[in-house]
Amino acid sequence: MRRLFPVTDETAARPGESGPVPPPGDREWTLEELAEAYAYPEPAAGRREPWLRANMVSTLDGAAQHDGRSQPISGAADMRIFGTLRGLADVVIVGAETVRQEGYRPAREREAFAAARKAAGQAPAPAIAVVSASLRLDFSWPLFTSPRVPTLVLTGAAAPPEQKAAAEKAGARVVIAGDGTVVDPARAVRALADLGMTRQLTEGGPRLLGQMIAAGVLDELCLTVSPMLTAGDGQRIADGPALTVPRRFALASLLEEDGFLFSRYRRT
Repeated sequence: MRRLFPVTDETAARPGESGPVPPPGDREWTLEELAEAYAYPEPAAGRREPWLRANMVSTLDGAAQHDGRSQPISGAADMRIFGTLRGLADVVIVGAETVRQEGYRPAREREAFAAARKAAGQAPAPAIAVVSASLRLDFSWPLFTSPRVPTLVLTGAAAPPEQKAAAEKAGARVVIAGDGTVVDPARAVRALADLGMTRQLTEGGPRLLGQMIAAGVLDELCLTVSPMLTAGDGQRIADGPALTVPRRFALASLLEEDGFLFSRYRRT
């Protein structure tokens, strides 16, 4: 993996200083080097504001999935980035449909990140937070019954009481983040931050990411561009109503391996 462009002035080391400048050369980076390159911004003194980043993959022709799943358009380097971003996060936010389609399981504890997570006061693995208005989920799945860290379910105040009870019986923590049956992305982000989960990562799917973009809560997008063409009618990485005015993000870094591009954009 090699860096094609330097990181921004915000993260680049200046003359005479050390900083998270990735190593030169055409070799596979260690997980420690990737973790340094993708580190969350340091919070201001005395503040614990949430930082929400998204991690998505897209083909050259804009498809976020093939046959309903993202795995066919991914690759080994993409999975290392995927694992690194999870290793840095307090919580992984994901839509219920993506949980069903991708067969989500609990995030696992990884030895490479254990010491850093302990030093940062993080749990051994990130919690999974499932966004669901209806709570039509199978609470017998391992995601709910045997996670390393209890799974959270983000839903609205008017979600079916019997489903909320089923979630809690399975061991999940129900978090109300909206009036009625709708989950408000801004309230979801704040509710998780209030639980101490400020390093937030969403893996979609496209509808959830579209809602987060529309709500103006997305701080960073980590986008893998896969060197594949699929044609067809695959979803884009974000779905939903268009913004009245496009929201501009700034390139923070760009990496490459085996034809895959790993871009990282932050809100301006």
